[in-house]
Amino acid sequence: MLAIFGVFMVFSASHITALNTYNDAFFFGKKQLLGVIIGVIGMFVMTKVDHKFFKKFYILAYVIGLILLAVVFIPGLSKSSYGATRWIGIGSFNMQPSEIAKFCLILFLSGFLCENEKLSKFKNILLALGAGGFYCLLIILEPNMSITICVGLSLLFMLFIGGLKLKWFASLSIPLVVLAVLLIIIEPYRWDRIVAFINPWQNPLSEGYQLIQSLYAIGSGGLFGVGFLNSRQAHLFLPFSESDFIFSIIAEEFGYIGCTLVMLAFTILIVTIFKVGIKAKNKFSAFLCFGIGAILCIQVILNIAVVSGSIPPTGLPLPFISAGSTSLLVFMSAMGIVVNVDKDNSKQF
Repeated sequence: MLAIFGVFMVFSASHITALNTYNDAFFFGKKQLLGVIIGVIGMFVMTKVDHKFFKKFYILAYVIGLILLAVVFIPGLSKSSYGATRWIGIGSFNMQPSEIAKFCLILFLSGFLCENEKLSKFKNILLALGAGGFYCLLIILEPNMSITICVGLSLLFMLFIGGLKLKWFASLSIPLVVLAVLLIIIEPYRWDRIVAFINPWQNPLSEGYQLIQSLYAIGSGGLFGVGFLNSRQAHLFLPFSESDFIFSIIAEEFGYIGCTLVMLAFTILIVTIFKVGIKAKNKFSAFLCFGIGAILCIQVILNIAVVSGSIPPTGLPLPFISAGSTSLLVFMSAMGIVVNVDKDNSKQF
């Protein structure tokens, strides 16, 4: 339902841009519909493949994610946009490896935590942190701060449910916060985003522009919104309105009620995923569901927090709804894994 809703929202948010750029108002909408179809196929396949099969290849999954992230830095295969090299592709085919890699990490950690049931040994903690940290390093070099944060938080969550003691958890959190601050300071554009977050009207035509336009969209929606296809901010005012800032268009067109319903849908989905994990018959299945639920929850919270001005701006798509076929395929395939776990839970012995 979220993915189908996303097709309509991508069209609504992008039809003016698509008409001006490609002379086809349906350009992004058609791409999103194709992404949903591919995602449904991926989800269906994952419901048929026994998820426990992946446990044998958790190390291979990590290596595949590592290779995909490394390919981004190979000239000729990598593609850049707005100063970032986050995509690989040939011709019109594009793929964002970090979207796939974060689920590869979840699969790896699920297997790793099963092999090392209690993270009481410092060596095991370092191995898990090193594996996740290397992913984060490659992603931040793209640069992609938002996915790095998502992967880092997912890593900490997995370690916590894997049995990491609170004192170790607290000890790890401090250097990670310090590192995040340093990463912001050494890159001027990140610091500019912090300044824009504190007072976007200080630079309304540069760093503060996107957040201001997002707030205009949200504020204009009122209680019930201005109606589908009636967004003013989609008329080339709000950058990335079909991707990272699509929730702003939802707020403008469907208002407070629409936003509440979308967030309620995400909440139901996330809670359901965790319930499936709690009922899982083995630890690997449980870790898989918890990891998938964590990534979904973190990404939804960060995206909505950014567009509402609750945290500094950073590019992160809204799962199932934002434009992007790679994100759709991996998230819907992940849902197929959850369905597979649920089917396993229902089997009678």
